Amino acid sequence: QVQLVESGGGLVQAGGSLRLSCVASGTIFGVNTIAWYRQAPGNQRELVASITAGGTVFQIDSVKGRFTISRDNLRKAGYLQMNSLKPEDTAVYYCKANLRADAWYNSPRDYWGQGTQVTVSS
Repeated sequence: QVQLVESGGGLVQAGGSLRLSCVASGTIFGVNTIAWYRQAPGNQRELVASITAGGTVFQIDSVKGRFTISRDNLRKAGYLQMNSLKPEDTAVYYCKANLRADAWYNSPRDYWGQGTQVTVSS
């Protein structure tokens, strides 16, 4: 059974940094795009950044220059380095990975992590 386990959230003051990690476990035959989403109270879940297996990165404008997404294909892991954090970055952050699991002939599908809380105080 595939699991995505996230870690690294917490409480930080404005201007601080956090590094989120997302590690996939189970019988996995390949990880395609890894993405980070966030959801603040009362808001819809939004895409923050994504990275393809080939390393192509997408980021929303509000995090450009502050957040860096990366991945380690051998560890089946994704990371989100968050610097210069602002109170408006406060949200639950979710990792999503599109991957092929359980058997090589299965079609890839999306898996979600459980979410990790990031709170930025002013």
